[in-house]
Amino acid sequence: MGFDDLMRRYFGTADIAGLSAAELEAGSERLAVDFGLETDPARRFALWALMHILGGAPDLDVAFKDSAERDAARNFMDLYGGMAAPPQ
Repeated sequence: MGFDDLMRRYFGTADIAGLSAAELEAGSERLAVDFGLETDPARRFALWALMHILGGAPDLDVAFKDSAERDAARNFMDLYGGMAAPPQ
């Protein structure tokens, strides 16, 4: 499940910059619903990661009952947060 695939599934495009606020909100709602219904740990993590990137992920204690999954999510957050913006 690639990032572009997830973006197309929930937002209809891989270009987030071209989305209106309403389109972003609607896609985020669909994403949150699917996250709540998903039972496969890997798919659930991918959905959570996209929600985190978009700024709407639930807290780790709510999202992941398993401590290993919470640790993986913390690692993702650290890696994502440590990414430098590309030079202009």
